Amino acid sequence: MKLLRYGPKGQEKPGLLAADGTLRDLSGIVTDIAGEVLTPAGIARLRAVDPASLPAVPGTPRIGPCVGQVGKFICIGLNYADHAAESGATVPPEPVVFNKWTSAIVGPNDDVEIPRGSSKTDWEVELGVVIGQGGRYISEADALQHVAGYCVVNDVSEREYQLERHGTWDKGKGCDTFGPLGPWLVTPDEVPNPDALALWLEVDGHRYQNGSTATMVYKVPFLISYLSRFMSLQPGDVISTGTPPGVGLGQKPPVYLRAGQVMHLGIAGLGEQRQRVVQA
Repeated sequence: MKLLRYGPKGQEKPGLLAADGTLRDLSGIVTDIAGEVLTPAGIARLRAVDPASLPAVPGTPRIGPCVGQVGKFICIGLNYADHAAESGATVPPEPVVFNKWTSAIVGPNDDVEIPRGSSKTDWEVELGVVIGQGGRYISEADALQHVAGYCVVNDVSEREYQLERHGTWDKGKGCDTFGPLGPWLVTPDEVPNPDALALWLEVDGHRYQNGSTATMVYKVPFLISYLSRFMSLQPGDVISTGTPPGVGLGQKPPVYLRAGQVMHLGIAGLGEQRQRVVQA
């Protein structure tokens, strides 16, 4: 299934994308794509619904973040060896973990704001993993049973704030609009191998990133198990798994986003995003 949320900001309704491309309204079945709806029982309930029995959504509404009420937005840094190299870093012996604040979350096609005073706002296409079954101390062998689905994430980053302003990376990662999610939450039955997905990103039609999750250093099952050692994972938590090479920081000389540009990015089978860059 491809689950989604549509409508004005803050008033999104739950929906699904039917096999024929029709957007269907799920609000008569559930109130949101969030929380208990993402558990195995909740997903099974939605899977039992015939999409043809749901009202078709007219027009072309705004598509919102594919998950609502996100509790934690957890990110993994330097998880592609070639991206670590272009960043001037070595592959870490354990995953680098940082946070994006949930206030950064926006829809897949919403505007992305360059923060006031920023000169180094950058892009990062990433595979997002959404937790369905919560837990602690999850074994790697069982980890994929805890996944509700997968989505596209743009881990927008301000490199000066992240790397030059001292302290943790978080201050350069969690600015408002720095976390587009979606367009869809794709359930695992449609993603048989999350470690073999092509992902790409373009700015104004120029392709900067063109990679595959096959080159991730730490794979999805390991990341879920690893993170669950340090925190309980809960339904609706989002894990962003790192980016392949081609970010602006890695260009020679570096290239950063400017107001008026358009980012276009996607992951095979998970859909595409398109964001206009504006000045905050």
